Amino acid sequence: MTTDVSARLADATDHPTLERLWLLFRHDMSEFSGALPNSDGTFRSDRLHAAFTQADWAPYLVTSGASPVGLAFVRSLTAPTRVLSSFFVVRGARRTGIGLRAVQEVVTKHPGPWEVAFQESNVIAVGFWRRVASEIAGDAWTEERRPVPGRPELPPDTWITFNAPAAAQG
Repeated sequence: MTTDVSARLADATDHPTLERLWLLFRHDMSEFSGALPNSDGTFRSDRLHAAFTQADWAPYLVTSGASPVGLAFVRSLTAPTRVLSSFFVVRGARRTGIGLRAVQEVVTKHPGPWEVAFQESNVIAVGFWRRVASEIAGDAWTEERRPVPGRPELPPDTWITFNAPAAAQG
């Protein structure tokens, strides 16, 4: 397991890096959503925009050493339950422990109830998010299927809910 992982709150200077990571994320997700690029080769970027402009959102840049390796967008920061709206780790950094460490770092910064959605057809994500929930909350997590709002043609998303403890003081 790698130890040089950081998930830090992104600022305006990180925006271009997160835009490029976002394109990689949306490309990966297009396999499950069927989404095609816009005419300029980009994908829908409303969540990227919201992460940088909405007060209730927070964009995180995930790095390993000096390399940007992923992103995490949190929404509903002031709501009773926070939502990990988008999470991505580049393929070359997967299965190294970076994703788990990054999620743990992000949720610890916002202790309390959390939800994360994924597609059941994304078999790798299914195993990853169940492992994340177990690592963070032990057996105290739930899973349910919910329809995708406004997309009745898509299969329901799977939502995992868990509580993130506050970081240990020491």
